[in-house]
Amino acid sequence: MSLRITDDPAADDLLSTNPLALLIGMLLDQQVAMETAFAGPLKIQQRVGAMDATTLAHEDPEAFTAAFSQTPAVHRFPGSMAKRVQALCSAIETDWGGDAAELWTRDDPDGATVLKRLKALPGFGEQKAKIFLALLGKQYGYTGDGWRKASSPYGDEGAFRSVADITSPESLTKVREYKKAAKAAARAGG
Repeated sequence: MSLRITDDPAADDLLSTNPLALLIGMLLDQQVAMETAFAGPLKIQQRVGAMDATTLAHEDPEAFTAAFSQTPAVHRFPGSMAKRVQALCSAIETDWGGDAAELWTRDDPDGATVLKRLKALPGFGEQKAKIFLALLGKQYGYTGDGWRKASSPYGDEGAFRSVADITSPESLTKVREYKKAAKAAARAGG
């Protein structure tokens, strides 16, 4: 599988081949464009020299924040997001032996179990966990029973709601249109 989320082949290749990079991209996906969030792991790897949970968890916090702050910044909130990435990597190291893929591969879990595991991670609430589960099912080869139901509505077939549905520039446009319409509906209703 080859993801096409960032419009940067090197960043997309890292996301496609490194489960931790994909998980970090999802963590960074807030208050910045999706492409910026998911390009973040490549910037981290280039600046720190690694993309593994143990190394990132044990980086000096000040140096790690400085790496996030270099231009172009990894995220618009480099300090808080650097802390969140380190907390996530620490949890992956402690609870999953340093292997992010264990979240969806250990003991052949069903969709509800993977959702529960994701929600237990620092920085992953209900919505972020469901979107990531949908991304795993739609594009990353995860086939656990009930993943679509557990990730609904993001796992719904034919949906263009989130990063889980981005496979091309055209699908990115559809996701942006959906999000714009959802925001307009929320403003009109609230």
